[in-house]
Formats: sequence, C-alpha cells, structure tokens
Amino acid sequence: MKRKILSIFILLVAFGITTATAQTGDVLIKNGTVITITDGTLENTDVLVRDGKISRIGKNLNAPRGVEEIDATGKFVMPGIIDAHSHIAGTSINEGTSQVTAEVSMEDVVDPMDVSIYRALAGGVTSIHLMHGSANVIGGQNETLKLRYGSTNPDDLRFEGAPRTIKFALGENPTRGGRARGIQPQSRMGVEAMIRNSLNDALMYKKAWDEYRSQRNDRKTPPEYDLRMETLVDILEGEILVHCHSYRADEIYMLMKVFNDFGIEKLTFQHANEAYKVAPELAEFGAYASIFSDWWAYKLEVYYSTAYNAAILTKNGVNTSINSDSGELIRHLYHEAAKSQKYGQLSDNDALALITINPAIQLGIDDRVGSIEEGKDADLAIYEGHPLSVYTVPLMTFVDGVKYFDRATDAKDQRLYIDPESNIQDIQILDAHDHHLCMKDAEVMDFNSLFNNK
Repeated sequence: MKRKILSIFILLVAFGITTATAQTGDVLIKNGTVITITDGTLENTDVLVRDGKISRIGKNLNAPRGVEEIDATGKFVMPGIIDAHSHIAGTSINEGTSQVTAEVSMEDVVDPMDVSIYRALAGGVTSIHLMHGSANVIGGQNETLKLRYGSTNPDDLRFEGAPRTIKFALGENPTRGGRARGIQPQSRMGVEAMIRNSLNDALMYKKAWDEYRSQRNDRKTPPEYDLRMETLVDILEGEILVHCHSYRADEIYMLMKVFNDFGIEKLTFQHANEAYKVAPELAEFGAYASIFSDWWAYKLEVYYSTAYNAAILTKNGVNTSINSDSGELIRHLYHEAAKSQKYGQLSDNDALALITINPAIQLGIDDRVGSIEEGKDADLAIYEGHPLSVYTVPLMTFVDGVKYFDRATDAKDQRLYIDPESNIQDIQILDAHDHHLCMKDAEVMDFNSLFNNK
C-alpha cells in the first residue's frame, strides 16, 4: 500500500478531545448517594457543576439551560481519587549522576499521552503526584498533575498552583545505588550525614546571598548561582514539601530529628512500612505517611511490616494516605483503601479519606480537591455499588467538570480521526491501545466502516 506522510500530528485520547488546552465543564449529577468525605454521606442528592467548579449541592436542583444532566439514581458519587505516589506519565524517573539532584524536575519529563493516564481515570483517579525515583538521597522535584487526558501539551496536565514538592530517600535504594555507581554515601549513617551536609551547605549559600543583597553595590561580585542550592534553601524556608522514601522505623525517626534540627516542618514519609512503630512520634512532629495497603517482604528492609499500618497511624492521629506506586494498583485504589477495614476496622469515611482528602492535604491541594464541597474543583467519580465494595464498578470520571471516562460509551466509541484531504486507502491503521487515534482538523469515521471499506 502506498503510504503518504501526513502533515498532521497524532493524538491518543480517550474520548475524541482534539483541543490542547485545559477545559472546564458544566454538568448536573442527579439523585446520587453523595459521599462528601468532609460533610457526611448525602442520600438522593444532586451536584451541580458550573465552569469546572462545584456550584451547588442539594436536592431537586434544576439543570440550567444547556447543562448536561446525568441520572445517578442508585449510584455513588465521591471525590476523585488522588494518588500521592505515582510514576505514570513520566518518561524518566531517576537522575543517577549524583546522590543529590535537587536541581532536576519531573515537570520536564511529563508524557501526556501515556495510556496509563486513561487507565487511572477508569479507576476514578483524577490527580497524581508524579515522583522522582528513590535512587538518590535527595532526588529531583516532583510534579502534581490533573489527569486531563487528550492533550499533547504537558502543561495542560499541571495542577495549577499546587505547592512544589521534592523526593528524598532513605535505606537500601540510595545506598545500593551508591555502591553500584561508586558514589557516596554507601551506608545508612552516610545517608544522614549527606542530608545534614547538604542542608548546611544550603544555609551557607543562603547566608552568602543574604550578605550580598544587604550590601549590594556595582563593584561587589555576587556569589555563584546554584540551582541545587536554591532548591535546598526553598526546602529550609518551607517553600517545598519533602516526600521521603522510607521503610524502617529507625530511619523515619532519624529524619524527623534532622528536620527538627533545621526547622523543617513539612514532611511526608512515603511507603513508611514500619511507621506504625513510631506513630506517636510522627503525630507529635506533624509528619504525614503515604503507604501501601499491604505490600511487604519484597526485600529485606520491608519484612517487618503489617497490613494494620494504615489503621494504627490513623488512630494515632497521623494523616495517612494509601498510594499505588504502580500503573496497575492505581486502577483500583478504592480496593486498596477497603483493606483498611479488614485490617483495622476503619469507618467507611476514614477508609475513603485515605485516597481523597488525606493525600490532598499531603500535597497541599486540599483547598481545591479531595472532598465534595461547594467552590471546590469538580473532580468527581461515579460508581455502581459502594466504592469500598469488592463488586463496585467505576462508571464515570470527571476532571474540572469534564468527563474523561465513561464506561458505557467508551467501549463503543472506537473512532479514527483522519485528515479530510487524505486518501483513506493511504492511512496505515495503528494500534491505539484501546484509545482513539486522532489527527488535527479531523473528520470522524467509525472503525467498522473503515475496515469494511478496505
């Protein structure tokens, strides 16, 4: 078959969205069981969304002219799930040239066309924390994303106004990587020393710049600008939230002592398998924990763990979330949250908080998402069956009021978008991985019709 080079771009999307800008939507969800998280569960309740925001919550609301109405009778409406530890939508994870790489950022490697984004939406996930890897003691900066699937522009996924965050790591990951690369440190005590030395260097860097700015004149030479040090100074000043890969209780306690010494207050421990051992200390410090529901024993330092971790932490007053760290688990985080009821008997609301408002607090975005409240972003998910039931089925997912997943229509809506000026016989059919193959200035043709015409 003759093949032509088409002067168009290919865009993988879930629902035929061809614009490359963040959209907002209007919708009225009627008669659902609304799980607000922060204000109880409301039966037979409507949620009105205008311009991407939750406008009203109540009964017998009327849809304004032109606003789509969705009947949620017998269904459950809850806030979109937030994954506080994810690596989907990233084309790179670890920068391995140094044990301190605070100058790099995941915002530079966002892949908006990663099919895992759509699969996460199909599980009710609306926001993720795209994290740097754990090969470094002080890794790169992370990026908080909204899953606005369908754009080729990575900036369209950025969660506007979300606080900056950075990845630290303790234990085997950085020490094993250090030994392999011949980079210090190569022991657990060396990890602590590197953190302290790096923060001390940042204090000296800040002092030098403060002195220069206070005595600035045209003849004085400024200190050398260093993006790594600038980032560490922002940590010291509370401008960047630290999320630290950790497993063992001794190292969790160690980092809290280090941060106390430097006056750093904003700290979330990721994984934190042994956090239950130091739950009161975590609560006293004000640290958060973002954990697996029941993963352990996949290497030596995570053998001493328990599936009761989430419940113990929650009952000790530690803000706790359950994350995926996986392109597969992210699709059913509601099941992961439900395990906290088998192991610890958490209430429905406390269990769902582990994947909604709690991770929102950890990422500093709880004023926008994590609960169903008037004025918040309309990041919502609708389920057939209670979200904590093993039989639940996600039906629809909205981000900023725009429907990005619809189970009933997506399976049927298999379409190919082609250049109107191209010859259909010259188009090579590509594997769209259960997504749409889209092209700019496109017309629509049903897949079956296309194959029948060939």
